[in-house]
Amino acid sequence: MAGAVLLALGASGCSVLPGRVPPAPGSPSRAHLEELLAIARMVPKRTRPGGYERGCKSGQGCVFGPAWSDDHDGPGGHDGCDTRNNVLARQLSATAFRPGTRNCVVVGGTLDDPYTGQRITFDKADARAVQIDHVFPLAAAWDLGASSWPLDRRMRFANDLDYNLLAVDGKANQAKSDQTPGDWLPPARANRCFYAGKYLTVATHYDLPLTAADRTALQRISRTCP
Repeated sequence: MAGAVLLALGASGCSVLPGRVPPAPGSPSRAHLEELLAIARMVPKRTRPGGYERGCKSGQGCVFGPAWSDDHDGPGGHDGCDTRNNVLARQLSATAFRPGTRNCVVVGGTLDDPYTGQRITFDKADARAVQIDHVFPLAAAWDLGASSWPLDRRMRFANDLDYNLLAVDGKANQAKSDQTPGDWLPPARANRCFYAGKYLTVATHYDLPLTAADRTALQRISRTCP
């Protein structure tokens, strides 16, 4: 990724450190993306079966379990830390923890954002500046097959540190919402190979299909990868 001198203030309002920002780590090769595309299932379009309720208040569906629950059988589950803090601890550098939390509650650090390419200083006082994204959005997963899963599988999916979660720029996450690659791609073009690899890995690991529009977008990205 070409280096650039970054602005002193990021789009989210948090500070951005000047200097060269490296491309997202783990960007896959074109050949690897093509392998994933070859095994991913495809459907013509995203259906809307209804019934998706993320909220867990009284009377709400809570279809993926409580947000950032530690009560799941995936990586990081039952370790005493919620999923959001686990993701921050994994992904930030120069991480600072709240004293007395046994290195659980993250209060500061630096994020190399995989969506915007910016280097962002995270401060818990402005926690929404860095948000945790489901690479394969929960609502999209529900529409494309997760509605038939048992609750424990949906909870694992919603809290999957290894496959489906990334700490990202808050405004980029809000812009993405529950869109899939046919409708949204990371602003930083140099990081789109990384994003495509993450999305396809989640899709194939959980046997979630691509829509025709998603496949077209991901094939287009794959042709730009080394």
